[in-house]
Amino acid sequence: MTGFRIINRDTGGDARRGQITTSHGTVETPCFMPVGTKATVKGLTPKQLEDETQSQIVLANTYHLFLRPGHELIEKLGGVHKFMGWSGPMLTDSGGFQVFSLSSLRRIEEGGVTFRSPIDGSSHHLSPESSIAIQETLGADIIMAFDECTPHPATYKEARDSLELTARWAQRSKDARKRSDNLLFGIVQGSTYSELRSLSLEKTIDVGFDGYALGGLSVGEGQAAMYDVVEEFGSQMPEQTPRYLMGVGTPEDLLVAVAAGLDMFDCVMPTRNARNGMYFTHKGPLSIKQARFREDPEPVDAQCNCYTCSNFSRAYLRHLFVSKEILSSVLATIHNLHFYNQLMTGMRAALEKDEFLQFKNGFLADYKSQEL
Repeated sequence: MTGFRIINRDTGGDARRGQITTSHGTVETPCFMPVGTKATVKGLTPKQLEDETQSQIVLANTYHLFLRPGHELIEKLGGVHKFMGWSGPMLTDSGGFQVFSLSSLRRIEEGGVTFRSPIDGSSHHLSPESSIAIQETLGADIIMAFDECTPHPATYKEARDSLELTARWAQRSKDARKRSDNLLFGIVQGSTYSELRSLSLEKTIDVGFDGYALGGLSVGEGQAAMYDVVEEFGSQMPEQTPRYLMGVGTPEDLLVAVAAGLDMFDCVMPTRNARNGMYFTHKGPLSIKQARFREDPEPVDAQCNCYTCSNFSRAYLRHLFVSKEILSSVLATIHNLHFYNQLMTGMRAALEKDEFLQFKNGFLADYKSQEL
């Protein structure tokens, strides 16, 4: 049995605590999904991902797995869970965002998108039907409708045309669905135009999905514009389904979005920044490469009990980074994902006590969105 249920609501706002039931386990929400683009979260084994970071669900990339090694091979080897050795829930995106990022290598038409592979230059085609087929072949627990990610900036007409195409593709995505053991989410577009977001939401709800996502954000519109969309439309998405904010974001972003009624998040920031020597802490981001940490015996974050903070000093972590040791990325990724997941755990606990606003304000009072 798959589905979603709400456990607690914030009596002072729109935040809520819930559970998503999938074929590979239950996801407690609000939740953060580490990005495992090519069926791996860079730098970590699945066991580390589960044991050291307490991750519940992983996001994999339809576009990349389609190009290499190929979804048919993954199916032959038992599906994406077995292929990567991850037994928990998995979400796959539709490939729309990745195709959007290949602006010089693709052609968008009613039927779908034709593009050239950045791997070998070969020509490929993705459509709503093939995207759903690929995701179902991979065996993901949550799959996404194929959409066009509206670029920023976009004129009103460009954004309107884009959301209309996404709406038509949404219906085709739903019609192409063959399996009943997964959840299919629709994606709301419309750029930063409130009227167009409302129209896209209406059209997506008319198709009818198991969950709904806000897409086309964090693509250059700026934090204020993103927050306007999140705060206006987070609670307008259907209440009895999961609400997913795609590709966002910083710890502050997550708190703002949960307050607006959103449940699910993914972002490359904690893992990508880890590889660049940046650690998230309760006092703000910390760049470990700074010379002032050369002899620092303290952990990265005294409030953190992750494996990295429990065993290693800032001095050692700086040494690993400047020495370009692989372990630098491993330990930083463990810490950053643990930090994000503990933030979500804290929000869930606060919601159970009806103390979300106090938790949000307390965290933000300590956290500074600048490097220490």
